[in-house]
Amino acid sequence: MSIPSGAPAAVPQVPEAVHRRRWAILAVLMFSLLIVVLDNSILNVAVKTIASPAPTGLGATQSELEWAINSYTLVFAGLLFTAGLLGDRIGRKKVLLFGIVLFGLGSALAAMSGSPAELITWRAVMGFGAAFVMPATLAVLMNVFERDEQPKAIGIWAGSVGLGIAIGPITGGLLLEHFWWGSIFLVNVPVVVIAVIAMAVLVPESKDPRPGRLDPVGVVLSVIGLVLLVYGIIRGGELADFTDASVLLPVLGGLAVLVVFVLHEKRSSSPAIDITYFRKPAFSAAVAAIALVFFALMGVTFFSAFYMQSVRGWSALQSGLLILPLAVAQMVFAPRARHVVARFGARAVCTVGMLAVAAGLAAFALFDADTPVWVMCVVFFVQGTGMAHVMPPVTVAVMQALPREKAGSGSAVNNTFRQVGGALGIAVLGSVLSTVYRGDIEDHLGAVPAAVRDVAGESIEATLGVAEKMGPAGTPLVAAANDAFMSAMHVTAFCSAGVAALGALVVALFLPGKPSGGDPAARDEKAVPAGAGR
Repeated sequence: MSIPSGAPAAVPQVPEAVHRRRWAILAVLMFSLLIVVLDNSILNVAVKTIASPAPTGLGATQSELEWAINSYTLVFAGLLFTAGLLGDRIGRKKVLLFGIVLFGLGSALAAMSGSPAELITWRAVMGFGAAFVMPATLAVLMNVFERDEQPKAIGIWAGSVGLGIAIGPITGGLLLEHFWWGSIFLVNVPVVVIAVIAMAVLVPESKDPRPGRLDPVGVVLSVIGLVLLVYGIIRGGELADFTDASVLLPVLGGLAVLVVFVLHEKRSSSPAIDITYFRKPAFSAAVAAIALVFFALMGVTFFSAFYMQSVRGWSALQSGLLILPLAVAQMVFAPRARHVVARFGARAVCTVGMLAVAAGLAAFALFDADTPVWVMCVVFFVQGTGMAHVMPPVTVAVMQALPREKAGSGSAVNNTFRQVGGALGIAVLGSVLSTVYRGDIEDHLGAVPAAVRDVAGESIEATLGVAEKMGPAGTPLVAAANDAFMSAMHVTAFCSAGVAALGALVVALFLPGKPSGGDPAARDEKAVPAGAGR
C-alpha cells in the first residue's frame, strides 16, 4: 500500500497474504449478501401466483401470504444481534458458512413446499440463516481491509445492499415469466454452492481474541425483545391499527424487555454490547440515520409497487425495471462517497443525502396516473444518489467506532437498526396508506354487493378484484379505486418525506463536520469515525 508523502506510516493490522486478496474476498461477501437482501423483496412479486390454486400456486390466503413474507423478517431481525456476537466469539468465517448453508437449505425446501404452512416454515429457516450471513459479511470486511480502505470497501458493500433491494423484483418477475413460483427460491441454491466454495478458499477466519465470558442473559433478552417488537410492528401493519391489544402488548413487551437488556448490559462485567458507545452523539446519530433512511425507503418501495402494478397496470418485471435507476445510483456513488466526505465532512454530505431522499419521496405526492416514466426514473435516481451518500458514511461511523475485534457487535447493531427501521416503515406507512384509502373508497362502495363490501374496501387490489367480477357495472369502481389510492399515496409520500427530513435533522445536529488536516488520505480515513469512535 502506498503512503502519501508527509503522512505518518500506519502499522498494518491485516496479514499481507490476506491483504493481497482483499478485493476477491469483498466480491465473495457481496455475492453472499446480495442473495440475502434480494430474498427480502423477491417474494413480493410472487404473491399473486402463490395465492392461485394448485398446480399454479399453493392457494394461500392473504394471511398466509403475509406470514410467508413476515416469518423471514421476524426471525431475521430477532437473531441479527445474537449472530453478530457469536461471530466475534466463535469465528466469523464459521458463522458465515453456517448461515449461507442454512439459507441454501431453507431455499431448496421452500421451493418444494406443498402447502402454505410449509412455505412459512422454510421461509423462517431462510431468515435464520440470513441473520448469520449479513452481520458476518460486514465484520469480515472490517478485518480484511486496513482502516484507510474501509470507507471505500463499506461503500461498495452498501451499494450491493441497494442493488439487492432493487433487483429482487426484477429477478422474481423474470423467473415467474418462464418458470413455476418455486424457482424464485431454487435459484438461490447454485449461488449458495458457489459462495460456500469461494468462502472456504478465500475468506480468512477472524474472531475476538479476548471475548470474555458469555452473556447468556443478554443474548436471550435481546432475542426476546427484538422478536416481540418486530412481531408487534408486523401485526400493526396487518391490522392497520396500532391501538389493538394484539399490537400494543407485544410492542410494549418488546420495548420493556429491551430496556431490561440495556440495564443488564450496563451492569454486566462482560456485556454482549458496550452500551457506552450510544453515549457518543455521532454513534447514536449514525444508527438512527440507518433506521430512518430504511424506514423511508421500505415504505416507498411498498406503496410504489401498488402504484406501478395496480394503478399503472405494469407487470412485476416492468415495475422492477423502473427501480433500476435507484440501484444504478447506489452502485455508482456509494463507493465514491468517501471522497465527498473527505472534502465536505460527514455532517454536510449525510444531511444533503437525507434531504435528497426526502425530496424523492415527496415527489411521489405529485405523481398521477399519467406521470411520464422518465420522471419516475429521475426520482428513483435522486433517491438512490441520496442513499449512496448516507449509508456508507454512517456505516463507517458505526463500524470504526468499535475496536476491530468487536466488528461482529458493530455489524449487529448496524443491521438490527436497519431491519427494525425497514419493518417499521412497511408497517406504519402501510397502515397510513390503508387507512386513507379505506376512508376515500368507502363512499363509492354503494353498488357493491353487501356480502363483499367489507372485503372490497380493504385495499386497491381487493377493490379491483371485486370490480372485475361485477363486469361493466364495476367500471366506475375502478376509477374510484385509482383516485382513492392516488390520494392515499400522496399522504403516505409526505409522511415518508417527513421521516427522511427528520433523519436529515439528526445527522445535521450530531454527525461530525469537516475533518481538519490537509492530507486527503488522512481525511479519507478520519472523515466519519473521528467524531464517532475516538
